[in-house]
Amino acid sequence: MKIAILEAKTVSKGDVSFEEIYKLGDVDEYPLTPAEKIISNVGYAEAVLCNKTPFTKDILEACPNLKYIGLCATGYNNIDIDTCRRLGITVSNVPAYSTSAVAQQVFSFILYFAGKTSQYAEYVKEGGWIRSETFSDFAFPITELAGKTIGIIGYGSIGRKVAAIAEAFDMNVIVNTRTAKQDSTVKFVGLKELFEQSDFITAHCPLTEDTKGLICRDVLDLCKPSCIVINTSRGAVVNETDLAAALNSGKIAGAALDVLCEEPMSEKTPLKNAKNCIITPHIAWAPLETRKRLIGIVAENLKAFINGDPVNTVT
Repeated sequence: MKIAILEAKTVSKGDVSFEEIYKLGDVDEYPLTPAEKIISNVGYAEAVLCNKTPFTKDILEACPNLKYIGLCATGYNNIDIDTCRRLGITVSNVPAYSTSAVAQQVFSFILYFAGKTSQYAEYVKEGGWIRSETFSDFAFPITELAGKTIGIIGYGSIGRKVAAIAEAFDMNVIVNTRTAKQDSTVKFVGLKELFEQSDFITAHCPLTEDTKGLICRDVLDLCKPSCIVINTSRGAVVNETDLAAALNSGKIAGAALDVLCEEPMSEKTPLKNAKNCIITPHIAWAPLETRKRLIGIVAENLKAFINGDPVNTVT
């Protein structure tokens, strides 16, 4: 089978091997594939492996040999699924591979704001403790998580993992989800109640027409002034202009984002210089162990397709 890896650099900097994929056919590997080279890089491939490469109707129709798209991701909003169904192209994704990693990043954000560890480390490095009159120099207010309320938007595998960790910190967990769930350990609430009650709000929902711009002025106006907003889902779930305004006006206390509407980050993002806002470059999913797991599942997905029994299909 002719296979094209279109975005190798997005999942490996040479630290994750594609050996298992090379065993499955004749492979062309590209570090990245810009939009103007998608059709030529796909070439005669019957299977492509990609991450964020857009496969529109026109591109799909221009690749007559293509029978399989293997996503190196969970989300598939970059693929025209309806056209794939019409053309008989199987699309597989990788669900739940990064659950622990993303939940870990959420709590690194929460602890950044609650414990002020980096702020205290810098304070000590600059001689603050040396100048202190007391043995315990609590120069900046810190927060105990026990008893605080975390509001989780979306309750898939990552949302559930975040809830479990929050419970270990003795936090109160409230959840808003479009799909009814059975879970007696959390409280399911409406979106208005979630924004009104939460000390921390974290988004774990897919990007749909309903969730685009979900975190906007209307709901941010409901928040406590001490609230911290976290997004590790999709950038467009947040209205960045509204969030920047809420931060700069003191409407909320802080925000932490691993995803933005435009990636790589634009110089023009309104959040670039927003107060009390930390941004990481879409790396919550990217620990070495997680990327190795991802490529292993991608290879297994492709192998299953070749064997005539495709798995993790979204078409």
